[in-house]
Amino acid sequence: MAAKSKPRKGLVKWFREDWRDISTKEKSGKHPKCGRSAGSKRGYPKCVPASKAASMSASQKKRAVARKKATKPARGKKPTYART
Repeated sequence: MAAKSKPRKGLVKWFREDWRDISTKEKSGKHPKCGRSAGSKRGYPKCVPASKAASMSASQKKRAVARKKATKPARGKKPTYART
């Protein structure tokens, strides 16, 4: 029987981070949690960890969202990637 390998700490950290959508804001002024529900009218979310979003200026967020919108949407349910 093979021993189970431990998950990498970086990947575990990545899954546990609080991801936020910097392309929109709630009425409170905060960024909503990342993700879309089926039938949502919102565009593709630009998701970053909450700690990264807090350290970004408004112009950096705007440029990151513009890069995301400029990417050609993938066919089907594949996500599109734009660097942050």
